[in-house]
Amino acid sequence: QVQLVESGGGLVQTGGSLRLSCAASGGTFSSYGMGWFRQAPGQEREVVTAISWGGVRTYYADSVKGRFTISRDNAKNTVYLQMNSLKPEDTAVYYCAADPVFGTVVAGIGIHYWGKGTLVTVSS
Repeated sequence: QVQLVESGGGLVQTGGSLRLSCAASGGTFSSYGMGWFRQAPGQEREVVTAISWGGVRTYYADSVKGRFTISRDNAKNTVYLQMNSLKPEDTAVYYCAADPVFGTVVAGIGIHYWGKGTLVTVSS
């Protein structure tokens, strides 16, 4: 059983930056594809970005390309989301996800493990 704990959320002004972290425990972190999802009020949860177990493959939603960067440190069992040039529409609860299959993380369906989320609020 893998446990995921997100941190780093908060309130930031438009154009600002935040870095989210997701610490994993209870499993072999280096064997999992990892991803970040978000859910804004009244909207469905959507995939933001994903990274394969070795970091070779990444995926980004069009809405965040060029602004967000996902990375992972397998020695620290942690995945990061660097968010730059934040916009009010980035306001959401951000969730960390893990699955043995990278494609499953990208698809956002049938993911094995989820964190509880961290709130990001971007003020205009």
